[in-house]
Amino acid sequence: MTDAPRRPEPIPLTLLTGFLGAGKTTLLNRLVADPAFADTVVIVNEFGEIGLDHLLIEQVDEDLILLGAGCLCCTVRGDLIATLEDLLRKRDNGRIRPFRRVVIETTGLADPAPILHALIYHPYLVLRYRLQGVVTVVDAVNGDNTLDVHPEAVRQAAVADRIVLTKTDLAGAQSDALRARLHDLNPSAPIDPPDVPAGTLLGGFFGLDGKSEDVRAWLGAERVAAEEHHHHDVNRHDASIRAFSLTSDAPVSRASLEMFLDLLRSSQGAKLLRLKGLVALKEDPERPVVVHGVQHVMHMPVSLPAWPDEDRRSRLVLIVRDLDPAFVQSLWDAFLGRPRLDAPDAAALTANPLAIPGA
Repeated sequence: MTDAPRRPEPIPLTLLTGFLGAGKTTLLNRLVADPAFADTVVIVNEFGEIGLDHLLIEQVDEDLILLGAGCLCCTVRGDLIATLEDLLRKRDNGRIRPFRRVVIETTGLADPAPILHALIYHPYLVLRYRLQGVVTVVDAVNGDNTLDVHPEAVRQAAVADRIVLTKTDLAGAQSDALRARLHDLNPSAPIDPPDVPAGTLLGGFFGLDGKSEDVRAWLGAERVAAEEHHHHDVNRHDASIRAFSLTSDAPVSRASLEMFLDLLRSSQGAKLLRLKGLVALKEDPERPVVVHGVQHVMHMPVSLPAWPDEDRRSRLVLIVRDLDPAFVQSLWDAFLGRPRLDAPDAAALTANPLAIPGA
């Protein structure tokens, strides 16, 4: 009896987003020239929008171009899912050499939530790709006004795992106020300068190898928890978006976690911009699971081989729009068996989800 073929390790995938004129093209051009970026596939919405011409050395086919730094660049002329599937077919059939990671560069007006949906819900792609992080580029000169006028820019910054602040040399002290605003909007995301090395930008998130620094940076729970103890005047309409954390010192049963996530997703999914966390399960407390969700979709949980550090608490970070953190905390407490007087009854809500506010 022969062993079943081993499923290949998922390929790390990074989403690069940012509003029009923020500097995504400049950043991507610099990254492509970095040796740390070799063996990367770059997916852009329209090839003509990005200035990679000086790096081209070979046309593989009409949609796939080999770049000088060992990268492949392809275009999305239709469905992103079809593009990602086609890349896998070419890779598996030996038509292109194996690549180590994928970077998707979105258009400036893109709401990142539907794209994240596509990346984490597809039953086949979720086995072959692993969303590693979201990098959002923000223009220090025009960023404050952009956040005022364009809701897409607010969501791009809110869901980021890492923010790159460009044109700071032109903005002067103005960039300090914008940096503070971005931190209020998304305290879990580090804010990097435009010359951040490719290795740092692509290697500081939740990875496939369970490294401590990857998980800690990807989650950012400590930064969110610290901000919960400080109250800021969040600028203008940013106040509708909040980041907060949920924790548990005791391990959580798998059933309780699944019911909590399912109830939150089904009743409040439209308001759930991002959820990510590390959870200790009662059934296997030494192997924490990584959970990740966007709106109505929850990623397939991934078990790590061990805890990334000495902190064995369950930690969830949520970024929500127009959703009271106190309600989510009450729901979490109810499913963990530590209800407060104002907490919803978990059993009652499971039996009657329509009783949840906003359901």
